Amino acid sequence: MTQVYLKKKISRRIESGHPWVFANEVGKVEGPLDGGDIVDLLNHDGKFVGRGYANPKSQIIVRLLTRNKSEQIDDEFFMKRIRAAWEYRQKLGYTENCRLIFGEADFLPALIIDKFNDYFVLQTLALGIDRWKPAIVKALETIFSPKGIYERNDVPVRELEGLPQLKGFLSAPFDTSIIINENGLKFKVDIENGQKTGYFLDQQDNRRAIRNIVQGADVLGAFTYTGTFEIHAAHYGAKSVLGLDISASAVEQANRNADLNGYGDICRFEAVNAFDVLKQWGKDGRQYDVVMLDPPAFTKSRENIQKAITGYKEINLRGIKLIKPGGFLVTTSCTNLVQPEMFLEIIEMAAKDARRTLRQVVYQTQASDHPIIWGQDNTHYLKFLIVQVL
Repeated sequence: MTQVYLKKKISRRIESGHPWVFANEVGKVEGPLDGGDIVDLLNHDGKFVGRGYANPKSQIIVRLLTRNKSEQIDDEFFMKRIRAAWEYRQKLGYTENCRLIFGEADFLPALIIDKFNDYFVLQTLALGIDRWKPAIVKALETIFSPKGIYERNDVPVRELEGLPQLKGFLSAPFDTSIIINENGLKFKVDIENGQKTGYFLDQQDNRRAIRNIVQGADVLGAFTYTGTFEIHAAHYGAKSVLGLDISASAVEQANRNADLNGYGDICRFEAVNAFDVLKQWGKDGRQYDVVMLDPPAFTKSRENIQKAITGYKEINLRGIKLIKPGGFLVTTSCTNLVQPEMFLEIIEMAAKDARRTLRQVVYQTQASDHPIIWGQDNTHYLKFLIVQVL
């Protein structure tokens, strides 16, 4: 097996548990190295560090799969890893809908698998893991006997690995418009054309957190996508709910979801630019009991981090100005580049500019089926905050 040696003077990040090895951390390579090959990683003294897949054309030249020297990377390896991930979800109660595999947090770098009832959607985001797609599909079929498996590999990050963007069936074709149950509600999921894998499972616990603050409230939601937070608000007793999203197709699906749950008379969704509308409504003096903000990641690169900070501050400032004294702000950030301390500082700056005082009610991360590994920032990405605005 080809051996990759680390340089002597590098950080102890890798030996401390991080699975990524960057090209500039490699001292030498002994043996042939083709994209997707399984290689052994050794430190500069030749001590075994781990085993993983390599791609000499990627900035991340090796991603580790195991640190056990006796463990071979084969079909059975993927069967065991996926079975272990499923056992973890079952222990925590995530059985009907969940993120079954969360990449590095489940020790399968660059692999995402979401479970929707008896249907599975996967993403293989690096060349090395893409090579094992047949083994991964076989493991899903063996463990779950699913009704269908679909790949959503229509993501630009694959091109950095020399992979094409594509999507399609990895099982016999099936109707990709399905209905899932969450917190006593039903939601339509468009596996084929929805964002990411079709639905954002990472907020399923956070949606329950609004239960008490929305009772009898006039609620405004921005960046609603298909209306999950807003429909939960109606379910938990909101008096009125208005949701805003720039996507007409998302708004159409949000209205269908509201009708599906019998809340079409309480929930209303409009296709508008939330940035512009919230600014104008602040000038108009509109007021709400609860404002919910679930914006997209404003950046996916460190080079544009200041742009993200500016964007998050601006949207939260506009949201805070629309809240009645004593009302509540529900706000999130989904980029790991904005770490928790920075996120809270941004909200604090927005409140100061609005001349309002905040009282923290709830701070949470993503649902536990998206586990966090300490020291691996990419696994800790979602921030969810509820504050009272005084």
